[in-house]
Amino acid sequence: MSLNGKNKTARDVILLTIIFLVIELLDELVDGLRGAAWPLIRNDLHLDYVQVGMLLTIPNTVSSLIEPILGIWGDIGQRRQLILGGGVAFAIALLLISLSHNFSLLLAAFVLLYPASGSFVSLSQATLMDIEPKRHEQNMARWALTGSVGNLIGPLVLAFAVALHQSWRSAFFILALLTVLVLGMLWKYQKAIPTASSKIDQPMQGFKDGIHNACLALKRRKVLLWLTLLQFSDLMLDILRGFLALYFVDVVGANNTQASFAVTVWLGVGLVGDFLLIPLLERVRGLDYLRLSTMIILCLYPAFLLAPNINVKLVILGLLGFFNAGWYSILQGKLYTAMPGQSGTVMTLNNLSGLVGGLMPLALGLVAQQYGLQNTMWLLLAAPLALLIGLFDAHKEDVSAEEIQKRIDALMEK
Repeated sequence: MSLNGKNKTARDVILLTIIFLVIELLDELVDGLRGAAWPLIRNDLHLDYVQVGMLLTIPNTVSSLIEPILGIWGDIGQRRQLILGGGVAFAIALLLISLSHNFSLLLAAFVLLYPASGSFVSLSQATLMDIEPKRHEQNMARWALTGSVGNLIGPLVLAFAVALHQSWRSAFFILALLTVLVLGMLWKYQKAIPTASSKIDQPMQGFKDGIHNACLALKRRKVLLWLTLLQFSDLMLDILRGFLALYFVDVVGANNTQASFAVTVWLGVGLVGDFLLIPLLERVRGLDYLRLSTMIILCLYPAFLLAPNINVKLVILGLLGFFNAGWYSILQGKLYTAMPGQSGTVMTLNNLSGLVGGLMPLALGLVAQQYGLQNTMWLLLAAPLALLIGLFDAHKEDVSAEEIQKRIDALMEK
């Protein structure tokens, strides 16, 4: 039964929601496994730092050029095929990684994996937003929680494989098999997947119209606001996580075990925050919580950098991971709400803004090389500062909109 019309059922929504969340879990399992496996991959394939940098940069750049096109296609009637095709490519990429015995084959596998993830995972997220358009923040919170679980379990999959005297290749092969199983589930319920976004009664658009709509969306102030805040928020999310282990080793003077434990604290306590956010959003407005958590982070982060004791730093780090839970899910949910019926285009604009935001780690690396990592870490304060300014602006617009609605309601009563 199609979800494109009134025949949509609660059973379809529940089943698709579960499948899409499993897809996100799988994607973050791969990400967590890959992050933990880098030392083993580097030693096994005899990679130098330049090659590691290429493996992280080239696939991301290629994907950033391809995924905007996939997002527009997803809005004009190709979504079902793109999700299924992306899943097949995702499984093939994982299989190629497990078979890689040199740099070239591994690079090719990553170049396939990144856009495959966009088609398979990002369009699944977009479709999840479409099937329940009034619960964007709540479903994004579930999505973020599932991703956090996957990211935490990923390194455990590698540890389990190593404990059984297997290599990192075996772990990726297992995930390839899991992808095939998930694809089987998705294939069974493929008719329930919308072929396009939720513009139910509008005619099918052409690709040029999709590009035109994306350009128009970029001119909207609210859309630009959420896109900008999403990029700034990443400074206190993935970018901070990327620098954490190096910070504890190079600045704090911790050993590798302590640095790994710090990352685990960050992820583990953040997982608790993601879990508690789901019931919280049923009672509290997302923006109200976001403003409060931003102010708390603005106080906690300088305390983290200034704390002289590693144990104190770990406690504050856990609090940081707890209170920044919800940043991504609420902001991304707001972006979907600002663009009703254009969830695929949301993916397009996220990738375009990501081309700019993707330069931030490189810029921070250059600053760290010149001025030291300790000084560079202070620049991440730009995240809560930008959010406070942007959320204040959004709050004023919300108040104005509520006032206008009240006046309309009053006129209607008269």
